[in-house]
Order: sequence, then structure tokens, then C-alpha cells
Amino acid sequence: MTSTPRILTLLAAGTLALGLSACASTGGAGSSPTPTPTPTSTACTGSEGVTLTVDSSALKGGSSETWCIIGTGPVTISNALTYVGTTIEGTKQYGDQVICRVNGLPSASEPVGSTKDPAYIEKCESMPAAFAYWALWTKTDGGTWDYAQEGLSTLTAQPGESVELLFTLDGVPASPAA
Repeated sequence: MTSTPRILTLLAAGTLALGLSACASTGGAGSSPTPTPTPTSTACTGSEGVTLTVDSSALKGGSSETWCIIGTGPVTISNALTYVGTTIEGTKQYGDQVICRVNGLPSASEPVGSTKDPAYIEKCESMPAAFAYWALWTKTDGGTWDYAQEGLSTLTAQPGESVELLFTLDGVPASPAA
């Protein structure tokens, strides 16, 4: 039988360990840096951080915004999007593994504006239409744009790299601007 003082000592030690692990995970070495978004339409210079762009300009009411997430270590893209106030909605079938809406676009109640299907309204049920979709793009430092090989929940980027969420409507734009 364990005595009451010993149980209290074990509980206190466990509480202290949990508290220390929480501190270590929020600011320890190797954690994602606290981002500092730079003014809209300004990419990072060199390897000062990760350039993040959300471009919905193909849609009515859309725009293009760019931030520099300043830091010296890797940045988890889902965290970076949260830091800059971007909201993501996935699909019913695939959850957040397939991006359906970013900051409420495309509209859930109005047609997307496609010439291929003028009445098409994105319902976020399954895969978006091939003529109206969000794509996640990555570019290494000095490299070229390519479709991301991971989803938002696992994708990370290093300083000097760029990530873009781009809405393509009727094939335009086909990829992020250089």
C-alpha cells in the first residue's frame, strides 16, 4: 500500500513534468518561430523567413496577400496560416486534406464564375471541380514552383522557401507568378 505523502509527491512530480514539457514545447530550441508578417505584397528577402501567399484573385471579390514569416527554423504552414489570420475549410469527404475554401472563398451560395459551368457552386462535399480549385504550391530557395507533396497539416518550409495557396479558375492562373 502506498502512503498518502508518497502519492502526493508523485502527483507533484508529474504535474511539474507536464508543466516543464509545456514550456519546452512553446519556446524551446527547434520550435517554429513566432512569425512577424511584413506588409501585404512583400515577400521575404533572401533567407530571413518563409514567404507565404494566399491568392484568390481569380475569384470575384478575391485578392492576393503575401507575408514574410520571419525566423531561422522550419515553419509549419498550417500554423503560419493561422498566425496571419487565414481560415481554411476542407471537404466533407476528405476533411482538411483537400482545401475547399480559404477565407470564405469560393462562396458557398454564389457561382464561382466559371465559363465552363456558369452555374457551378462549390459545396465542399468531395473533390472540387477540375476547373475551380485551391492548390498548394511550394518553391525551394532559388527553385521553381511545384505542387506541394504534402497537405497543410504536415507541410513545413525552411527560411528562403515560399508557399502559396492559389485558386485556379478555368485554368488561370496555371501556377504562381515567378
